[in-house]
Amino acid sequence: MSIDFFTARCSGSSDKRIFGLCDKAHPAKEPAYIDEDNGKDWIAVIENNNRETVQFIAVDHCIDLLKVDGKMDSRCDGMLYYNTTVIFVELKERSGLGNEWVKDGEKQLRATIKHFEQEAEAVNYTFKKAYIANSGHPKFKTTQAGRMEQFLADTGYVLRIENRIAID
Repeated sequence: MSIDFFTARCSGSSDKRIFGLCDKAHPAKEPAYIDEDNGKDWIAVIENNNRETVQFIAVDHCIDLLKVDGKMDSRCDGMLYYNTTVIFVELKERSGLGNEWVKDGEKQLRATIKHFEQEAEAVNYTFKKAYIANSGHPKFKTTQAGRMEQFLADTGYVLRIENRIAID
């Protein structure tokens, strides 16, 4: 079954130099969204110095990704795309010790990317990235280098674990 990842139902765009991605806290069942004005609500910060028009599509709570048995698969919060770049994003708001949020985010990204790569549109993107963005842990996680290398080998996507996403 073909999946329309580019549905306009849960989308937005921005060409601002800096904007954010937001997601309501669990148990909300609302899709993630772009915000240009309320920095305190941003989980991921998008740095868009070249002022590209960046599109965002919410995946979780918007696009049904079904397993073979018909049950809902894990989904990341959304995807950014512009030119020939696609970036899948999982948004987290967890502080404290441990890295369960990283494992959880990676699982959601892998499942979403697997579905996306089965679609014809996937070949239109030569630069493929994935981010686990956590407002409680905003800095780049160098301790996860092995995980990031394995993710690239398995999916073809560069994984970053930080909440600043550079549009380049």
